[in-house]
Amino acid sequence: MENTKHVIIADPFPQTMERIFTKETWERLSRIARVESPEEEHMDPDRFDALLPQAVAVIGQSPMPKERLDKAPNLRVIFNVEGNFYQNIDYAECFRRNIRVLNCGAVYARPVAEMALGMAIDLARGITWEHMRFRQGNERYVLEGNRKAQLLTGASVGLIGFGLLGRSLRPLLEPFGCSVKVYDPWLPESVIKEHRCIPASLDDVLSTNDFIFILAGVTNENQGFLGKREFDMIRPNANVMLMSRAAIVDFDEFTDQVAKGKFKAATDVFPTEPCDKNHRIRTVDDVILSAHRAGGIPQAFHLIGEMLVDDLELIMKNLAPVRMQAAQPEIVQRLASKPVK
Repeated sequence: MENTKHVIIADPFPQTMERIFTKETWERLSRIARVESPEEEHMDPDRFDALLPQAVAVIGQSPMPKERLDKAPNLRVIFNVEGNFYQNIDYAECFRRNIRVLNCGAVYARPVAEMALGMAIDLARGITWEHMRFRQGNERYVLEGNRKAQLLTGASVGLIGFGLLGRSLRPLLEPFGCSVKVYDPWLPESVIKEHRCIPASLDDVLSTNDFIFILAGVTNENQGFLGKREFDMIRPNANVMLMSRAAIVDFDEFTDQVAKGKFKAATDVFPTEPCDKNHRIRTVDDVILSAHRAGGIPQAFHLIGEMLVDDLELIMKNLAPVRMQAAQPEIVQRLASKPVK
């Protein structure tokens, strides 16, 4: 029976309740507590604040400074359903009060990994470019259309970052028999080796691999850390997939290097989104462009709702959540991702 004494505040923009909750997960959520959702895109702030005294959970990316947390004595958990830990929450106060802050980012890892693999094969075999030539009546047959073609099978692969994305991509590379080097200064070498990868320096990953996947998240310390010095190390005709956040590269330099023909590239992310209609990356050859769509597929959105309800049911039973990613005191305030519009 629905607990009418407690409230779940749902303000999930840019998500919608219909996108993330199936009929089944909505019914499960509604059995836990009364769900209060916005009448338009965002919940009215005054209404939000008025509901806080009864709230046991908040769904969404609404600001939660201490003054709001102080109004919510029964609050147990805040669910981020966009995919990043933003700096609009008083995390220290949440940790002090044992309010869980959970993130749905894990749902995007496998879709992004599959997209990254597809982009790598596309770049190596020129699938998109030769398709476009065919549509224009300029197709090239057999070797003529394959002079720069490469096999992923047996190739050398480098991963920059080995969090959720890297660990989802690694099993997809197994059938190709690639040697995989990993640079991730936040992990001990033993973790990298457990995934049948070779721990390596950043310079080694950049200079020795035919396929490079940029998968690192954005922090206060690594914005723009891949610039001219780093891109100059990349092998000619290498394939570079930028899949995490554009802020970790010098995007102008990235564009320049691809324009000069230094390496081929694919990117799902851009410094400003939507990408400026006049941005030079739109006119550069040897780059595949994707409008930040690698992770946002219907299966991933439905999984958000399932994971959220699973964890909320556990929390309301005084058990630890197990499905969503929990904010960690040592890490969360170093993160610097910006919302996708």
